[in-house]
Amino acid sequence: MSRIRVQSTSRTLSVLVSTLFTAIADLETSLSPSLTLSRFRAHTFTLSDGVYVLHIIQATFWLVIMREPPFPIKLFIPILYGLALLIPLTSQFFLPAIPIFSWVLTFYTSRFIPAAYRPTISVSLLPTLESVLYGANISDILTRFTHPVLDIIAWLPYGVIHFVGPFVVAAALWLFAPKPALKFWASVFGYMNLAGVWCQILFPCSAPWYELIYGLTPANYSMPGSPGGLARIDALFHSKGYTTTFSNAPVVFGAFPSLHAGCGTLAALVVSHFFPALTPYACAYTGILYWATMYLTHHYLIDVVGGACLATACFYLFLPTELATGPNTVTRNKHELYDLEAPAANRRVSTFSTTSSLDSQDEEEQDIAYRSPTAPSSATAFVPQPGPPRRSHNHTASIASLIRADERVEDGWSPIGQGFVLPPTPSGAMPQKDWERGERQIPLQAIPRQPEARSGSGIPRSRSPNTTS
Repeated sequence: MSRIRVQSTSRTLSVLVSTLFTAIADLETSLSPSLTLSRFRAHTFTLSDGVYVLHIIQATFWLVIMREPPFPIKLFIPILYGLALLIPLTSQFFLPAIPIFSWVLTFYTSRFIPAAYRPTISVSLLPTLESVLYGANISDILTRFTHPVLDIIAWLPYGVIHFVGPFVVAAALWLFAPKPALKFWASVFGYMNLAGVWCQILFPCSAPWYELIYGLTPANYSMPGSPGGLARIDALFHSKGYTTTFSNAPVVFGAFPSLHAGCGTLAALVVSHFFPALTPYACAYTGILYWATMYLTHHYLIDVVGGACLATACFYLFLPTELATGPNTVTRNKHELYDLEAPAANRRVSTFSTTSSLDSQDEEEQDIAYRSPTAPSSATAFVPQPGPPRRSHNHTASIASLIRADERVEDGWSPIGQGFVLPPTPSGAMPQKDWERGERQIPLQAIPRQPEARSGSGIPRSRSPNTTS
């Protein structure tokens, strides 16, 4: 058993190393800015490229109000980023990551917004909404019992995996997913966090730790942040890392929406989409992260729901069409995917003989309500047309054409007849015993006559169910 495990592990490592070298070989290694400039001149600009103008405007705004680092040192930020975009080796990473850097710049520089221009901080809105929507303060219930083991379980997804996970997902997509998947991850991850930070700036709300420390007293922007339940982790490891980090957080009153819950939900959606076998593990991690955000007193339940909804909306909004069908599925139209016949406008029209009416009925699927009861006056023979063979489908005959067909023929209707004709007069008289039993007899005048057979490719003979050959 141990030998099998060793062989399986070595095989997995071999595949991983081979995939890594293949991915590295596909990277752009040029250092020539002229190559980037030539690609820029050859690029066909579309309306979607206007988003980069918005990024430039936003970055200019944040650089103007930024006080740390001071002027002119902060000018090195756009200069260095411009050089990274100009060199092909680095531009392949920094160009798709523009939404992520835009989010980081917004998150960091928001602390320099003057307090006079900031909205009023809401202290009682979130706990009130949670009590109204869910019947109780769920986050408060989850924090009433704490234990070092629970602290470790909550700390790992909230304080460790949350910061490392996005890089792990990016590496997995780079190695094993289609090439556009990494760009999609960078875009959706950056824009989701950017939208969440702007929501926290425009609608500031206090977290549960504020209610535990200050109650429902009004808050102001001069108050420092708090590590909440992560202070127990600092005490457990005899450090002050989380206390220092959260006390100096740029966005102190950013409880809604929970970007921890948003990032976890987004990672679970991406992993389950591109790596379906890992779906249970991704869902388990996300569920534990939801609980950890409330157990550590950083978010209310409504914050978690808001972050999850934001992540789900961004995922399906930014998911491109070529990736929507999964990593191993070739994009096909709906006719090929479900083995349907192509629309009439997209296929060659050919002339069919009425002798193949049953086959034509199977393939055309025409509604009986719009089918003419009479055949055309003349029918031409089927002439094979040159061209590629036509792929047939696995459809059955129309259900409507099979329901109560005998009654429709009995009423004088036939899809291949030329009209209503009188049948020949029977040679023998009707047996007397049929009249004596009182059975219903069909008038002879209502029975359609069998049309005469025609030579060549004429109209086939129609047979009434009440006559015998």
